[in-house]
Amino acid sequence: MTNSTSRKIAPLEIRGAIFDFSRTYVVGILNVTPDSFSDGGKYIRAESAIAQAERMIEEGADIVDVGGESTRPGADPLPFDDELDRVLPVIMELRKKTDIPISIDTYKSEVAKAALDSGADMVNDISGLHFDRNVATVAAEYEVPIIVMHIKGEPKSMQNRPEYDDLIGEIREYLSISIEIACAGGVSREKIIIDPGIGFGKTFDNNFSILKRIPEFMDLDCPILIGASRKGFLGSFTGNKPEDRIEESIAASVIAAQNGANFVRVHDVAATKRALAVADAISSSD
Repeated sequence: MTNSTSRKIAPLEIRGAIFDFSRTYVVGILNVTPDSFSDGGKYIRAESAIAQAERMIEEGADIVDVGGESTRPGADPLPFDDELDRVLPVIMELRKKTDIPISIDTYKSEVAKAALDSGADMVNDISGLHFDRNVATVAAEYEVPIIVMHIKGEPKSMQNRPEYDDLIGEIREYLSISIEIACAGGVSREKIIIDPGIGFGKTFDNNFSILKRIPEFMDLDCPILIGASRKGFLGSFTGNKPEDRIEESIAASVIAAQNGANFVRVHDVAATKRALAVADAISSSD
């Protein structure tokens, strides 16, 4: 089994923190939304969002990813101003309290720019730059890393019977185009992180296949992020509600790390960190 320490990736610096990929890094999810699939409404107030961010940092999150628009299946697009109203107060206050890298989860260049002006350090684009290519230009202007994710369709309709002739091949092609867009926009190649987009226009079987076949994305020569936390396919065996899928999510994160993921994006930071510490120790042992 391939693991995340078996290939050489150039170290990545984000706000003074060095990511040398000697272990699997944990990205804590902070949804400042009323309608996200798992924790919608819990952190819509800035005070509760900041408290959750501080909790994740204390638990060992390496990055906090702040999102103001739910991109759950069936979600409607959020107006630009509403997204800014949700995320900017949180980013600004969090920046005052900590030097941890902050990611802005958005596919809109205007939101990305405002968030970076307010203290964010990187951009996480669920469209992989296919919705708004100017996101790449913004990331290049601020010289920050960018996560480019695969999505089939749009959040509103992406789970309406998604079909693939070649699942991994089609995702790889999409991400290859994302990388080209990013580089054409001026983003340094070593600042691009790829995400195959578990749950975004995928069947349950597709999601399991992606976790198993992560090594097939390695020759794109970018760090790989996997975001499987609490998603529906993980509850397909147990019937558990999203908030009760902790063990299922940890299993997915550990398998992702063992198969080559450099980052995992999760809700349950402390439990994931403990599991990954053991998994990484085993992977790096003689």
